[in-house]
Amino acid sequence: MAFAVSVQSHFAIKPLQRFKNPSPRTTFCSCFKSRPDSSYLSLKERNCLVSKPGLVTRYRQKFQLGVGTGGEFADGGEVADSVASDTPESFSWSSVIIPFVFPALGGLLFGYDIGATSGATLSLQSATLSGTTWFNLSPVQLGLVVSGSLYGALLGSVSVYGIADFLGRRRELIIAAVLYLLGSLITGCAPDLNVLLLGRLLYGLGIGLAMHGAPLYIAETCPPQIRGTLISLKELFIVLGILLGFSVGSFQIDVVGGWRYMYGFGTPVALLMGLGMWSLPASPRWLLLRAVQGKGSLQEYKEKAMLALSKLRGRPPGDKLSEKLVDDALLSVKAAYEDEKSGGNFLEVFQGPNLKALTIGGGLVLFQQITGQPSVLYYAGSILQTAGFSAAADATRVSVIIGVFKLLMTWVAVAKVDDLGRRPLLIGGVSGIALSLFLLSAYYKFLGGFPLVAVGALLLYVGCYQISFGPISWLMVSEIFPLRTRGRGISLAVLTNFGSNAIVTFAFSPLKELLGAENLFLLFGAIALVSLVFVVLVVPETKGLSLEEIESKILK
Repeated sequence: MAFAVSVQSHFAIKPLQRFKNPSPRTTFCSCFKSRPDSSYLSLKERNCLVSKPGLVTRYRQKFQLGVGTGGEFADGGEVADSVASDTPESFSWSSVIIPFVFPALGGLLFGYDIGATSGATLSLQSATLSGTTWFNLSPVQLGLVVSGSLYGALLGSVSVYGIADFLGRRRELIIAAVLYLLGSLITGCAPDLNVLLLGRLLYGLGIGLAMHGAPLYIAETCPPQIRGTLISLKELFIVLGILLGFSVGSFQIDVVGGWRYMYGFGTPVALLMGLGMWSLPASPRWLLLRAVQGKGSLQEYKEKAMLALSKLRGRPPGDKLSEKLVDDALLSVKAAYEDEKSGGNFLEVFQGPNLKALTIGGGLVLFQQITGQPSVLYYAGSILQTAGFSAAADATRVSVIIGVFKLLMTWVAVAKVDDLGRRPLLIGGVSGIALSLFLLSAYYKFLGGFPLVAVGALLLYVGCYQISFGPISWLMVSEIFPLRTRGRGISLAVLTNFGSNAIVTFAFSPLKELLGAENLFLLFGAIALVSLVFVVLVVPETKGLSLEEIESKILK
């Protein structure tokens, strides 16, 4: 899930396009004289637009100003970066690492929960290792333990929808760190099942806030020319978290009460994230947004934004470069905010081209989950245990191998998505997912004497997922929605993702009990085939197209 918000900022934000003036003689402000077709805004013209917000939309209409790549602030979408300086911003890597690492820890803690839960479920249900008297969990109770954080994430993503711009990215991430901290502590020290479930819910609330705030803070504070690299690295932090969770599980699986250490290990990481975010300034673009929304003095917020940007870049307070960048950003924020105010009603998402985009984006994130992805990861240890690795320690160590493989395949996806295109990766990857699920079903039916079949099927599933549904679904979601409804469309996609993730994770254990593992994986395999047909018939190729071209050529 976490990929949701990470890819949208990477692929949705584009640099300044040139202006095409269809009528050079058109003048609607004394600052704007007749101009050639391919010219840039002068400083005087830029300041004019900033001081007269009503001109922004008219200028964009007249000169086709390329700011159509973002701006759904109130809906938690990406931030426009269409007005940039003529030359790339100079920066040092040392100055951008810290503003990236601390928000990215929110993604790492999300991934860690997935990996740790795989081993914790084995420890928690063991009569000798759980260290509790309530280890004999029913399938429904086990499903609640596993999916509790996902229900919290769903609740968190819903609750943050209307208050994100009030909180700001920094405070949102600080609250997420506090929730991570409380969730880890309560889960690790839980005296009974009810307290354990409360801790899982709190941890999930942290996931919901972190997965919304982290990509926004990174996108709004890093230099534009490396935004894509950093957003992609944030996805790797999620995978690193999964691997870390598998690793901690493998070390603690033979310890009595080891599940407490697995869940409690998130506490110091959450503390580090919270202290780190506390030391960072607010997002300069969020400060400008508050000014544009009329929440305070424009000059006061501009000064705060300049100080924040100077601190983020390691430059002296109020330096000239930061002042210029803030002035440019203010123009784009005003333009984007005007678009947001004229964005229509919520039902517009379900009409015309927006409905087509919602079908594509929502369908991808739905199939991403109902083909069994959350179940395969959360229950990897249990699957391996029934596949011949009877000792819990053996199962968790093989889970670590799966985590390493997942990390490697993520690198492959990041490197090849713009070379090969979206559809080839989706078609090939989903085909492999279907094959792996049928292999798992065959193992449980008649290949029980060959445990390597289960290991190979899990590796095939993880690898194919990481080059297809894992990254591509959220990339398509960030690309496919028109500007006018992008924020609302992405929000619906996030809710679909977390909701279906929680349902599938919760239902896996009871369905496994009811249908048997062989029939459950057969069902997932059949759904994977349906998703393959959906990809082939419905999902377009967007490689090499701008967001405007996607809207005009594909959706209309």
